[in-house]
Amino acid sequence: MDLGWLNGKRKRKYLYGKTRKEVADKLKAAHHDQATGMDLAIERQTLAEFLDTWLEQTVKVRNREGAYEIYAQIVRSHITPAIGKHQLTKLTPEQVQAMLKRLIDSGLAPRTVRNVRAVLRDALNQAVKRRRIPYNVATLVEIPRAEKTAIAPLTPEQARALLGAVRGDLLEALYRVALSLGLRRGEVLALRWEDIDFNQQELKVTGSVRRSVGVLRRRPPKTHSSIRTLPVPAILLRVLRQHRVRQDKTRQRADWQEHGLVFPSSVGTLMEPGNLHRRFKAVLVRAGLPTTIRFHDLRHSCATLLLAQGVPLVVVRDTLGHTQISTTADIYGHVLPDTQRQAVDGLDRLLGGDTDGDQDEDEDQGGEQDENEDNHHIAP
Repeated sequence: MDLGWLNGKRKRKYLYGKTRKEVADKLKAAHHDQATGMDLAIERQTLAEFLDTWLEQTVKVRNREGAYEIYAQIVRSHITPAIGKHQLTKLTPEQVQAMLKRLIDSGLAPRTVRNVRAVLRDALNQAVKRRRIPYNVATLVEIPRAEKTAIAPLTPEQARALLGAVRGDLLEALYRVALSLGLRRGEVLALRWEDIDFNQQELKVTGSVRRSVGVLRRRPPKTHSSIRTLPVPAILLRVLRQHRVRQDKTRQRADWQEHGLVFPSSVGTLMEPGNLHRRFKAVLVRAGLPTTIRFHDLRHSCATLLLAQGVPLVVVRDTLGHTQISTTADIYGHVLPDTQRQAVDGLDRLLGGDTDGDQDEDEDQGGEQDENEDNHHIAP
């Protein structure tokens, strides 16, 4: 089959089969693919070769650096070793399905396996758009169900125990910021003194600390909604002032490197998240709390404590920096029934009063009529 000229050379595609009919069917399919725009001259390109090009020419241009690194890690750790040797045009759903099964059997989390499939699907979508392949085989496989991770926020008693254990600690202000304002770990470590307005009693979240190409860097938040201004409670403001006074003394050290950070390392640079993790575990031991509690659970605790106090869901969404209120409701929906009960009880106390039995009976009868009217309006 003649494929035309490429770089000054005529390209041909050879088709083989056990019978003349088999060859004729392959030739017909090849002509169809060529007619739809597929480039049959490059069909020997392996999936690994295509993915490397896709990462460098598409993902690196389209996505933030952090996202590119996540994509590249998934491709090079999971996809390429498993199916990268297969030709792009000959990749089958069965090969992709077998890869996903091996990843699951190896103990990889279902959510991670879903991410592997999502990255491959994204890459192959481009191959379809550029007529390299007729359809996306990654859309034809079964993927594991992502189990919803149960959050474990601190109870009010545990929160008080934690704050008692960190009183006077060099990082007391850090733990209070995470628990009182619900900041993510990266957002806490990226805080600068210029982000805190002591006069207006406000704190701005303007960045996050993330590792990029092995180096810890302060970056803008991933989403616009993560950039937010939060009111700071009076107690937290006092602790932050005390923290700044202590830090002013540390700045006199000869090895200090000034970066304007609120919670830097011992020499003023970005604090390693691993170091914070170890210090947090020591705090949990000191407080007599389970060491299974994660630093991120302080963020969950902030949200659940706010909701338990009747704070509207939209306010909690804005405090946490979620893009969609549905995200907040999905994560913390288990708190809402208690919040609704508190709201109804509060309304009952506000509107309640002594009434006689006859009036109650009339209201009950009227209630049945209202209920029927409501049903009439709701019915399609």
